[in-house]
Amino acid sequence: MQKTRRKFLLGGAALGVAAAFPLLRPKALGQGGHTNYFQSLSKALDSAGFSGPTMVVDLNRLRANATVLSGHLNGHFDYRVVAKSLPALGLLEAVAKQTGTQRYMVFHLPFLQQLAQSQPQADILLGKPLPIAAAKSFYSRPTTSGFDPRTQLQWLIDSPRRLQQYAALAGSLEQRLQINIELDVGLHRGGVSDARDLTEMLNIIKAEPLLTLSGFMGYDAHAAKMPGILGGPEKAINRGLEIYTQRLEQAKQLLGDQYPKRLTLNGAGSPTYQLYKSRSDSAPCNELAAGSCLVKPTDFDIPTLSDHKAAAFIASPVLKKLPQTQIPGLEKLTGTMRWLNPNREQTFFISGGYWKALPESPEGLSINPIYGRSTNQEMLNASNQVVLQEDDWVFLRPTQSESVFLQFGDIAVYDKGEIVERWPVLSNS
Repeated sequence: MQKTRRKFLLGGAALGVAAAFPLLRPKALGQGGHTNYFQSLSKALDSAGFSGPTMVVDLNRLRANATVLSGHLNGHFDYRVVAKSLPALGLLEAVAKQTGTQRYMVFHLPFLQQLAQSQPQADILLGKPLPIAAAKSFYSRPTTSGFDPRTQLQWLIDSPRRLQQYAALAGSLEQRLQINIELDVGLHRGGVSDARDLTEMLNIIKAEPLLTLSGFMGYDAHAAKMPGILGGPEKAINRGLEIYTQRLEQAKQLLGDQYPKRLTLNGAGSPTYQLYKSRSDSAPCNELAAGSCLVKPTDFDIPTLSDHKAAAFIASPVLKKLPQTQIPGLEKLTGTMRWLNPNREQTFFISGGYWKALPESPEGLSINPIYGRSTNQEMLNASNQVVLQEDDWVFLRPTQSESVFLQFGDIAVYDKGEIVERWPVLSNS
């Protein structure tokens, strides 16, 4: 009797699972082919003769994002363009023109060399401390553009030890160096985190006539994603600005009459710059830095950037179209896997792949988690509702811009239905 009852219960449970499973199956995604916007992008690429993976930047959207940024700053803060996030001279020049700035933040020696040569009027602040060997290399190859590092370049320094190295370099060069001190305002990725280190660094600057204190920098990217249980972004920003203010007060007290009247007080970043809008009268900063928000990769799909638009896409042609998805060694399960997930009904292999990017158009494309990634021919899957043919373009959105933009050669600049320019990217070597 017990065995019969157990069989009955197990059989009932199995029937229940079987009946419920269709409700648990993923919904078939996709609504045909590209939207009008991506159809226009496709036609523009075809007309311009593109045939392989290409980074496309929408110039109109880029300018619109720059206008949004300027509107939030509203003259309360100066704007500094982050070069690593927009790594092409064309991009940087377009943004600088739209926002009316000549201030740049640079993170790499090759970028520093190229901007100093091509932008002789630039005001450059390093966005991270560089090894002393990089600074020596910069000065060993003077620019011919007229760029003057004594007044136009600020080296970011994060510790007394590194500052001593730069002091020795200044002496050997017999050249003045501008020093901007990195502050830890809560990100905990280095920078001055206690009063003792700051005192030591300020004393080094006071003792070395060839060193000039040019400002401070506090980066607060952590604030935008601070969970509510820990106080949320507002509390993180307020705490960071408190730390910033305390460090400035310490510097004023220690330097007294030697405290510079004009300093570069840099803060924020793309995720947090809008949080400064309500703090324009109380924030110690006088300039904010941002870059990624102007092209808006997927990592920046956050509430603080809801009024920015995606302006950069990877375009790649479809090389192969298959009516099913087969996994090597699991061919017998092809029908089963297709039934379990209707979004595996079709397979497309595109040119290139394995980028830091997510499928964007047509809607419904996805990366197969079992087949594996490929930098040569990436597999994308879709339901039968997605309409794509061989040689059609697929569009993906980068998750970030700073490294992804450098993988495709010249950037294709899209404007008003056409590819209007090709912008070479900055060299990273």
